[in-house]
Amino acid sequence: MIDLLQRLLPRSLRQPTPVPDALWHATLAAHPFLSALDGTEQERLRLLCTHFLTEKEFHGANGLVLTDAMALAIAAQACLPLLHMHGTSGEAVRDPLKLLDWYGDFVGIVVQPGAVVARRKTTDGAGVVHHFDEVLAGEAMDRGPLMLSWEEVAHASVAAESGSNVVIHEFVHKMDMRGISLGEHPDGAPPLPKGFLGTRGASEARQLWRDTMQSAFDAFREAVAMAERFGAERPWLDDYAAKDPAEFFAVTCEAYFVNRERFTQEFPALVALYDGFFRTASRA
Repeated sequence: MIDLLQRLLPRSLRQPTPVPDALWHATLAAHPFLSALDGTEQERLRLLCTHFLTEKEFHGANGLVLTDAMALAIAAQACLPLLHMHGTSGEAVRDPLKLLDWYGDFVGIVVQPGAVVARRKTTDGAGVVHHFDEVLAGEAMDRGPLMLSWEEVAHASVAAESGSNVVIHEFVHKMDMRGISLGEHPDGAPPLPKGFLGTRGASEARQLWRDTMQSAFDAFREAVAMAERFGAERPWLDDYAAKDPAEFFAVTCEAYFVNRERFTQEFPALVALYDGFFRTASRA
C-alpha cells in the first residue's frame, strides 16, 4: 500500500525507499559499462533507479522469484540511456526525474526465467496468412508492459563484449514508440531534441536522422547478405538488426552503451548521431 501511494504522488513529493549502498555498489561492480561511469553519472543513475523502482511493478513469471538485486540490475540498465537525455517533447530538462517520462506509458515489467516462444502470424503480398514461432529474449509493447528473459539479463556483463544488452534493447524500443499512433510500428526514428546536431527545425532534424540511419542500415544488411550468400565475415552485431529500421536502432543502441569503443569502430557515422540524441545535456 505504501509503494502504491508513493507511485501516485508527484515525484517531487515522494520519499522512495533508498537503494542500499551495498546493493548499489554490487550492481555497479557486476556491470563494467556501469562502473565505468564517473561519480556524478553514477549518482544521477542511482537517483533515476530509485524512482524507477517506485514507478514500476516487477512480476516474476513461471516460478521465477525476483529479488531486489534482480530488479535493481534491470532498473540500472533501463535508466542508463536516460542519463543525459532531453525531454520527450525535445526540451532540455533541469530535473533528471523528468526523464523517466520516456517510460511513462507502462508500469508492468514481466521477467521470465528464460526465452519465450511466441506464436506469430503475418500476411504476405498475395494475402496468404503465415503462422510461425518466434523465440523472444524480450518484448516491448506499445502502451503496454515489457517482458525480459532473466537468463539474458543475468549475462549482461559477458554479452557486452558482443555489443548485446536485452534491457537496453527493449527500453530503446519504448523510446522509439513515443509519439506513434496506436497500432503503428516503430520505425527507428524517435522524437529528437530541439536543435538536433545544429538543425534548424524538426523536419530537417528528422531527415538528417533518417538519411544517416538508412545508410548505416543498408550497409549492415549488405554485410549480412554477403556473409550468408558468399561466406564473407559476419558483422559484429546480431543479424537481427537487419530485420527492419526499428530493430537496427535498438540493436545498435545496445552496443553504443555497453561497448562504445567497438561500436565506434564499426559504426562511426552513428556515433555523432547517437551522441546528439542520448547526450543532449552533456553537450549543453
